[in-house]
Amino acid sequence: MKLSQYGYDFSPEMLAKYPAENRDEARLMVVNRKTGAIEHRIFKEILDYFEEKDLFVLNDTKVFPARLYGNKEKTGAEIEIFLLRELNRDLRLWDVLVDPARKIRIGNKLYFGDDDLLVAEVIDNTTSRGRTLRFLFDGSYEEFKEALFSLGETPLPKWVREKVEPEDAERYQTIFAAHEGAVAAPTAGMHFSKHLMKRMEIKGVDCAFITLHVGLGNFRTVDVEDLSKHKMDSEQFFVTEEAARAVNTAKGEGHKVVAIGTTVMRTLETAVSTNGMIKPMEGWTNKFIFAPYDFTVADAMVTNFHLPYSTQLMMVAAFGGYENVMNAYRVAKQEGYRFGTYGDAMLIL
Repeated sequence: MKLSQYGYDFSPEMLAKYPAENRDEARLMVVNRKTGAIEHRIFKEILDYFEEKDLFVLNDTKVFPARLYGNKEKTGAEIEIFLLRELNRDLRLWDVLVDPARKIRIGNKLYFGDDDLLVAEVIDNTTSRGRTLRFLFDGSYEEFKEALFSLGETPLPKWVREKVEPEDAERYQTIFAAHEGAVAAPTAGMHFSKHLMKRMEIKGVDCAFITLHVGLGNFRTVDVEDLSKHKMDSEQFFVTEEAARAVNTAKGEGHKVVAIGTTVMRTLETAVSTNGMIKPMEGWTNKFIFAPYDFTVADAMVTNFHLPYSTQLMMVAAFGGYENVMNAYRVAKQEGYRFGTYGDAMLIL
């Protein structure tokens, strides 16, 4: 498969700027992998397709307020910092993106907040993702983190909407978010409401939680026609013994395992052993899944409608079948489905 095969007739109007009023009332397209048949449903009807002891695997990463605005020393020029990853807790080192990047040099100091609540010094200009900053802060780590996050803004992608609104702090997050570390939300999980989770419990549909801290590499443009030459950024993940046991038990007893989102699918395919069983593990994954690919864990997946040429679309097409998925996208456009982060969902069976 080549990059050029993942384009489709896209226009920015297809992107949802706001989420559905209620989480579980986004639209749901249901695609059958074997027949290519398509059904149009509402997300809260997803349980119609599953039975007792089937297992939904969800990503419980928590998005932190990763976007900060500040000023450069001397000139006072406005700068935007996107926190990517904490490199060293004791030294207050962070891997960041800076915009505009061309004016920032090693040794520059950057100031954030009223009365310069935080000051950072640029100490490395050469990382693949941007810059390394050292925050100069005398208080405890907890005080530093509180100051940093108080200045931060919800990192809603700017292609969704330029201006972040107060409601985004809650809506750009799953209701089961527990472990802080993501700079982007696992969007398929955002369709789950408390009411839907309660109905799952009543029906006996089980759930297990893995953690993958979604990074900006997820959205990095693929710029090579030969997909085997594209390198994904590494993202940190955790699969607990409890989660591994739940997946292995469901598989062993013949129940369906459902990957809720591409981040879950990537984690499961990273943590699977040669005998098809999930291992408890933690580490970093840069696994890039595109066709042809033999999936060994999930029997179904839930995902949003992704942008053209994106790595997420490539994974979804590998799972659902290229022709099925590209046809589903054509139908989605005709039927007015909403694409992107706050958009509608697809269930592939």
